[in-house]
Amino acid sequence: MLIKSLLTTTNPFNSTADLLAWIQQRNREVEVNVEEIPFSEVEGWHQDKDGSLHHDSGKFFSIEGIKVETDYGWVSSWTQPIINQPEVGYLGIIAKEFNGILYFLMQAKIEPGNVNCVQISPTLQATKSNYKRVHSGKSPNYLEYFVNVKPENVIIDQLQSEQGARFLRKRNRNIIIKVNEEIEVKEDFRWMTLAQIKQLCTYDNVVNMDTRTVLSGLKFSDFITPLDDYSLFSPLGADMLESSSSNHSFNKMGNLLSWLSSLKARYDLHVSPFPLNQMTDWNVKDSAIERCDHKYFRVIGVKVSITNREVAYWCQPIIQPMQQGLCGFIIKKIDGIIHFLVQAKLECGNFDVMEMAPTVQCLTDKFIKGMNPFIDYILDAPKEQIIFDTLQSEEGGRFYKEQNRNIMVMADDDFPLDVPEHYMWMTLNQIHSFLQYNNFLNIQARSLISIINYMK
Repeated sequence: MLIKSLLTTTNPFNSTADLLAWIQQRNREVEVNVEEIPFSEVEGWHQDKDGSLHHDSGKFFSIEGIKVETDYGWVSSWTQPIINQPEVGYLGIIAKEFNGILYFLMQAKIEPGNVNCVQISPTLQATKSNYKRVHSGKSPNYLEYFVNVKPENVIIDQLQSEQGARFLRKRNRNIIIKVNEEIEVKEDFRWMTLAQIKQLCTYDNVVNMDTRTVLSGLKFSDFITPLDDYSLFSPLGADMLESSSSNHSFNKMGNLLSWLSSLKARYDLHVSPFPLNQMTDWNVKDSAIERCDHKYFRVIGVKVSITNREVAYWCQPIIQPMQQGLCGFIIKKIDGIIHFLVQAKLECGNFDVMEMAPTVQCLTDKFIKGMNPFIDYILDAPKEQIIFDTLQSEEGGRFYKEQNRNIMVMADDDFPLDVPEHYMWMTLNQIHSFLQYNNFLNIQARSLISIINYMK
């Protein structure tokens, strides 16, 4: 069922063209207004004497200051604002079989920070404060299916991290469930196959980050059966399935565990509270918290009105990026098996010092010599080596119009197997072994994995 969904774009409910037209129509029809306002006018929020921002309920999230001290990298100490959101929210997708094919119930969801307002989102995308109705709004659609799910109806269920440079130890429950009963398709929801979702990922900023992180947990080789039509896979798709199932690898699993453990043990990461208004590199202004050099990001306040949300009007702080980012994997066939060049990356909000990241993950203004040894290889890759190259948004509920260039490049035969100590070659099978557990693979790496297309 799932493999057929991965290879089927013929959808009796909605063609891919219909889905794109639907998104465009919702963008025209739904009234969205986001206005930047001073922090003093952010209703329902208050600013403490130290400059931090908190919701009056004590729920949702807060913007706080931290001091980071580490012996990793070029900078040993810095201060910055960070999102503190200790709640574990739901990122959930409902799946149902129709005529032997698994379909996924996806939502056209508007977030205040979305680049193009409406994006394809999971069935359920809600913080604990949302589904506990702290905002006094309506309960999220389909919540009851996830709260009451039986173990035999769970396809995947994982706690996965969010952006480690922006969130302080933040995780969400990534879950896909299968229902057998009839289910009402409510306004702003549509059934889609996996192949259609992956097609939509080839367009800039159409499939949101939350959908991508949930789908990255699917290990497709586990669902292959003798009845599946292998001729429908593209050569790359077949190679990816081989990488996902093969036990042959350049580095053994024990070596990878030892590599990551040794790096976590070698480097220290100490994060402590620090008043925002005492940071020397940041200014706390009436309308923004921003760096003196205007780099990285700024915190602003916004007033939001959206016509089809659980709450139609609210105010909140939000993170506005100052640069576009680059997230890229270099992949290479080693002894006939595709391997991914994975980076061990320390970020201040990580639960456990380091997580595995793409080969390159940086801001565009940091393309400087020595920052990452593989930036030039990705940026200068010829067209025939590029697997995909799209702009993908970050989560629009916390980040204002933030997008990263997501790219995957097939290395040529001359690309070296010997790599710096913070990098390792891993098969897709090994990556999915880590993905079963919390806090191993970061959200940027998961996003890239989810975009891989398997059909011709």
